[in-house]
Amino acid sequence: MLALQSSRRTRVSDEWVAHSGLRGDAVLYGLSALFALVLGWTSTQVAQWHWGYLAVAPYALAALVALVLARMKPRRSTMIRMVLLGLVILGSVIIPLGLETRWRHQDPAMGYAQPEVSVIERSATYVSKGKDPYRTYLHDGHLVGLLPGLPAYESFFPYFPLMSVFGLPSADTHLGAGLTDARIVMTLMTLITSSAALLLLKASREKKIRVAQILLALPTGALFLSTGGDDMPILALLLLAIAFLERRSSNSAGVTLGIAAAMKLTAWPFAVGALLVAKNKSGRSTWFTIALWTAAIVLVTVVPFAVHAPFAFFSNVFAFPLGLAGVASPAASALPGHILTTWWAPFGHILAPLTFLVGGYFLARYSQRHWPLTLSRLLAMLSVAFTVMICVASATRVGYVIYPINFAVWSWVTREPEANELVEA
Repeated sequence: MLALQSSRRTRVSDEWVAHSGLRGDAVLYGLSALFALVLGWTSTQVAQWHWGYLAVAPYALAALVALVLARMKPRRSTMIRMVLLGLVILGSVIIPLGLETRWRHQDPAMGYAQPEVSVIERSATYVSKGKDPYRTYLHDGHLVGLLPGLPAYESFFPYFPLMSVFGLPSADTHLGAGLTDARIVMTLMTLITSSAALLLLKASREKKIRVAQILLALPTGALFLSTGGDDMPILALLLLAIAFLERRSSNSAGVTLGIAAAMKLTAWPFAVGALLVAKNKSGRSTWFTIALWTAAIVLVTVVPFAVHAPFAFFSNVFAFPLGLAGVASPAASALPGHILTTWWAPFGHILAPLTFLVGGYFLARYSQRHWPLTLSRLLAMLSVAFTVMICVASATRVGYVIYPINFAVWSWVTREPEANELVEA
């Protein structure tokens, strides 16, 4: 009975994600067109509503073409889906990104980019001149180092120093009709890194297409690449690390995870989790190799800044994202944690630690029951953990849902048939 249920769950999952190829694409692109239209109509952020209206037509046209071709049942449907995917990326990422960066160059005050783009570019300017990017912090109830003429939250740099590399092209010049925009650098890195990951990933072409759609073409990727994008290189690096872990290339996985962890805190959960599943070709654990490379890259790039101004570093990287720096973050979406913190401020100091303790207990119990963990199970656990933390954090944005969505899809892609499924087959 258990074998039959497991087999049925596998068939349902496979049918949904790889659902008749083009028919599934038609559904996804159609829903994306609807989302883009609603966003364009309702968003109050200039970059977002411009993207929404620009992306409606590419998504709608792709949905129509996919639906028509699905009824024709072409022989080379996989090739057609790949071409259609490329055209959707062109219409939902490349063209909107080019237009928005051009418009931003012509009128910087209009808001054709999310605030994080300017924050990254300013930090790169500081770093290129040998200055510390962590300049703002809370001291005795007062904010120190605020940049004049800007909202208080734009004075903070809530990333690790390596994130500044995306702003280096704009550090010394703003010429080039917007070609130095940090989003272009982040998009290029995302496309190159994710392409390499997809080539290395041990999965069918149908599954790889789904991964690329979620990561790059659908609003779960295209919206962020066009308007902000700092999470997209992180996700691409994590996908590349997954491909290396699948191939048991621990040195490459460690370096990749080290780069991601040296950019943003959101890469750390998977970097730590990778220690539990990393193995060499003989099946032995290689957690030390992963830990050594990751720690080395993080320490070399982070410690000099943390030692130079520890309080400012902590205020920017940890306190500000958690809503504890004395300034409201624009990332504070109306999620349960933010609502509860607004209702009673002490919740902001209670919810996250309590969730870590309770969630950590249940994750430990689950890991114990399913030991040794597989890469697929680890990704599924992280998908759940990220979803919970997004909901309970006092100052997080709903956009972070792209992490659990991608983790869930990657968990499906990396899942290996269990013994009972093989017997059933």
